[in-house]
Formats: sequence, C-alpha cells, structure tokens
Amino acid sequence: MSAVENAKAVLRRLTAASATERILISFAALVMAVLVGAVIILVSGRITTCQTAATTLFGTGFCYDPVEVYLVLFNGALGEPFLVNSPGILKPFNPDWNPLNFGFALTLKETTLLIFTGLSVAVSFRAGLFNIGTQGQLVLGGLATALFSFFVAPMLPSGLVGGLILIPLAVIVGALVGGLYGAIPGALKAYADANEVITTIMLNFIAAQIAFVLVSEFYGNPDSQVVETTPLPDWATLLPVAFPQGGDFSILALAFGLALVVAVWFLLEQTSFGYDLRTSGEQPEAAEYGGVDAKRTTVTSMFLSGALGGMGGAIWVLMVMGKWQAGVPALGFDGITVSILAGNNPFGVVPAALLFGTLKSGSLAVQFGTGVPKQLVGVLRGLIILFVAMPEFFRMLGSAIDLEPDRETVATDGGSLGGDDE
Repeated sequence: MSAVENAKAVLRRLTAASATERILISFAALVMAVLVGAVIILVSGRITTCQTAATTLFGTGFCYDPVEVYLVLFNGALGEPFLVNSPGILKPFNPDWNPLNFGFALTLKETTLLIFTGLSVAVSFRAGLFNIGTQGQLVLGGLATALFSFFVAPMLPSGLVGGLILIPLAVIVGALVGGLYGAIPGALKAYADANEVITTIMLNFIAAQIAFVLVSEFYGNPDSQVVETTPLPDWATLLPVAFPQGGDFSILALAFGLALVVAVWFLLEQTSFGYDLRTSGEQPEAAEYGGVDAKRTTVTSMFLSGALGGMGGAIWVLMVMGKWQAGVPALGFDGITVSILAGNNPFGVVPAALLFGTLKSGSLAVQFGTGVPKQLVGVLRGLIILFVAMPEFFRMLGSAIDLEPDRETVATDGGSLGGDDE
C-alpha cells in the first residue's frame, strides 16, 4: 500500500471515530503535549544560567522544573486549590481555597468570551464557510454596544430597572451590527463568488480602522488621552456579582453563553434551517439538488456567525471594559482555535474554551510565579493547543476530501476484481 493510501486510511479512521474515541484521542494528545513540553522546559533550563538548580535529574541540574511550571500554571488558573511547600512537591488540597477568587474569575472571563467567538466560527465552519472575520465583527459589535448604551442610558432610570432594560437591548444591537458586517462577505461569496477567507480577513482591518476613526474623531472620551469611549455607569454593565474579588467576570454572562450554546445546537441539529446549513457545508451539490437556496443559506449563515461574534464584542464591553477601547484583544482569532478544538460542535466549544481560558490565565501565573520567560510560556501554551487541535483538524480534513481507496490499488494489494489467484 502506498504512502498516500496509508494516509487516507488514517484519515478514514479519524473521520469515523466515535465521540468517545475522539475524547480519548484528545486526552492522549494533551498528555503527549505535556510530556513534550516537559522536555522543552528541561532543555531550556539546561542551557540557561542560574545560581541554584530548580530540579536535579540523573545527577544533572536544571534551572526550570517542569512539574513546578505545570503545577503553577493550573494552580494559578484555578486560584490556588493546592498547596506547594517546595518546587514540584504537591501538598494536599488547600483548606482555605475559595473558588470565588481572582484567578478562577480570570479563567472564567476568558472562557466566557471565547464561547461566543468559538460558536461564531463553528457556525460558519458547519456551513462550509471560513469566517476569519469574527474579530472585525466583534470589534464593531462591541463599539455599537458601547455607543448605544452611552446614548440611551440617560433616557432610562438608573439602577436595576434601567440595567434590565438597557443591557439586553445593547447585546441585541451588538449582535445586529456584527451580523450585518458578517453578511457582507456572505453576500460577496453568494453573488460574486468572492473567496470568503480573503474578504473576511480584509474586513477585519477595515473594521478596526472604522472603529478607531469613529472613536478618535467623534465619540471619544474627552477626559482621556486613550482612544476610548466614555465609560458607562455601573448599572449599565455586567457586574461581578458572584465574584466580589473581581476578575472582570460576570456569572450572568457565562450563563447567557451556555444558554446560547444550547440554542445554537438546537438550531443546527433540530431545525430545517440547521439541516439546510449543515447539508450546504457537507454536501453542497446534494443540498442544491434537494431545493436548498445555497445563496440565501450562505448569507444567512454568515449573518448568524457575525451576530455571535458581535455578541462577544458586546459582552467584552459590558463585562470586561465598561466602555470600548482601542486595542481589542484577538478573541476572534482565538475563536478559530476553539472551534477546531471543539470539532465545530457547539457543546464541544465549552470545554475547548475552558482549556484555552485556563492556559491563558495560568500563563500569567507562570510568568510571575517562576523564572520561566514569557516566550517559553507561550511555546507551552501553543504546544498544548497544537497537539489537541491536530486530531480534529485532520478529521475535518478527512471529511472534506475523497477518501475512497483507489480501485486499482485495492486490486493490486490483494483485492479480487475477478479471476483466480495464482
């Protein structure tokens, strides 16, 4: 059997893997990433100069201890649930651990934001479209939310009543603006056959510049030298009710994100629109033959994807910043990784976002709690994401290409197409 056929056989096996098998593959990939990362930490610690070795193996000293690094990473992301009395030595559960702490709030904040962007990318991928423009949709959706809240807030009563009215409306405005911006590359794809990868990438830059000009020239905060809008009153934002220690996280935003996961799953799996969307992505020719309006489905799918990205921008403004500010984090691009980790499954987006959020928040603890440079921390984080994402990436690749074995190859390698073996 040729190398090509061997590769196709592996892809066929990945494509046909059950949900349980995919979970086990992802777990094995995570373990492999940790082991490879440990080797990289040891090698880096060997070529680094330090006064005291952090660990000694086989009589050789190393400046970095991989056990300590990983322990600090996950311990920091979860708010110190374990006690460590010396590098790499784990003590029992911390009796003073409070789950409502800053570290865990930071992890949940990242997780919440990535749920929205991960869902945004997943919807477009399920439709066979590559929406690389979630970042731009998030930027404009967040700006629309901030401006709408700023202008409408004075017309409403302050306090709980005003917040209950304003916040849902502001999220809807962010979703509409993000959806309309996402529909632009959808329409270009449907009616002009423009490549959505190119158009969405370019629209990211356009969105960033539009937002920058609008805020710096027209709607900026007159009391600040930073390019930002005027801060919103506290009652018009999502306050960290369950996490008084801060972390810019609201349990209400997470609950909304989880509800949205269920809603998107139901839309994709239990409705005729979801069937049309999935069929258009998996078998476009069959969808058209079955009467699906491919052009309308393309535009609608990109609108929905953009609306989810716009919601992510709205939550970033209302939960994290309390205003729109230049330098929006790359949540839209991170959403691509989250979606691939999740296999474009809405329910899979939640654990994928949690893993990504844990790595992002835990990386800060490693930077400040150990002597490991931030560049090495970035390598470890990327390594884990790469290892976990690759099986799903190849599974998606296998679903998109023809994996049927070559007829002549099958016959040559022992298949019988007629006649007797000699």
